[in-house]
Amino acid sequence: MSRGTDKLIKSVKQFADSQYKIFTTRYGQQFIDILEFPIKVVLSPFTLAFDIAGSAPRGFGIPEFISKLSCTSVFAIAALGTYDIALELGKKVICQRNCRTCNGWQALRCTMCKGSGKVQYQVKNYSLRSGEKATAECVADAIVDNRAELVHLPSTIDLNTPLPYKECPTCDGTGVMHCPECKNKLQVRISADDIMEPPWKAYNVLRKMDYPYEHIVHSMKDPSIAAFWLLTLPQIVGGFDYDDDVKQKIWWQYKESMRYDQLRDVVAKRNPGWEHLQEALIAIDPVRARDDPVVVKNIPYYKAKKALETEVMKLDPPPRPQNWGNLDLPLNASSWSEDDLKDPAKLYEMTVLLNAQREIADKLLDAQWETKWRQEKLNEMLEEKVHPCIQNSDNVVLPQPIVIQSQNANQKRPRRKRWLFF
Repeated sequence: MSRGTDKLIKSVKQFADSQYKIFTTRYGQQFIDILEFPIKVVLSPFTLAFDIAGSAPRGFGIPEFISKLSCTSVFAIAALGTYDIALELGKKVICQRNCRTCNGWQALRCTMCKGSGKVQYQVKNYSLRSGEKATAECVADAIVDNRAELVHLPSTIDLNTPLPYKECPTCDGTGVMHCPECKNKLQVRISADDIMEPPWKAYNVLRKMDYPYEHIVHSMKDPSIAAFWLLTLPQIVGGFDYDDDVKQKIWWQYKESMRYDQLRDVVAKRNPGWEHLQEALIAIDPVRARDDPVVVKNIPYYKAKKALETEVMKLDPPPRPQNWGNLDLPLNASSWSEDDLKDPAKLYEMTVLLNAQREIADKLLDAQWETKWRQEKLNEMLEEKVHPCIQNSDNVVLPQPIVIQSQNANQKRPRRKRWLFF
């Protein structure tokens, strides 16, 4: 068995030696030249200087040493310039990885929390200690002790219910997450595309600029003005002539973006059925609708409040107390001197101005008193209507939007015992 192995090894060595000799005789010198080429390029300024200096005719009375020194200095400067050009080209050839997702920043705004660092969550499952109820305090203790399973909701989801917030698990509360395209990848690439700066990079930067002009946003509601900003202005400023297909895509995108604003104007009028249009508004852009003052979070409460406001507006406020309110009036009796009061025309002028000022001040105070009284009356009626519905949340089981009902408990059914008689 060992003799057969030795013969196999000897045959393999002989075959490898023969192939190596054939390769070296045919391609050895070419392979060595390829390996020596970078070294020759680096040392070429100095070797070329000595070759030229040694072969050049030495007339004009210049010694050989000075001739070599002058040629060396000239080619040394040329070598430094060559090295600088080579380094610059090396920087452009061996450059940073071009990521179209993060543009080289290797980070993005967190898609889970939209940069806020906080996300809403629901309690999917929890385990309580013996004798505890599913109150807010007990469930909070279970969450702190890692005895609860949580479901984090992205910021794009809006359930129109008050849910608790916690630190975003994706970005650890910083609002910035790693780029998924650059993560765990080498951030260096070898390419010759960056040797010359392409002109469309500046256009991409210009295209991403957000002009801080409010009148542009408001004027975009007019289709003719929007066509100017989207189609005509890039053609005039940048010289870009869009095709018909590109213009159609831009216009469709404009129409899609204007759906929210048009529907928002209809919801703001509060015509009958506005609550159903509001649901469509939330479905189009949940993130924008969350902070939109036109969108009503609690529709039943809003309708009840509007009904109470109507009732309060029908009530007659009591008369204003005499000493209620104080206004800093510009005119008083000391605005006229004693010499002016001796003139009947001046005295009449003072009387008319002071009386008119007092009437205007009384009207302003009456309006302020009426507004204040109606607001206090509205708050009193709201507290009277809403207070019986308010319960102590510390002793009440948490509602369903916060705690998700487990479906396994509903699916479990008591098994029936089957008796088999043989």
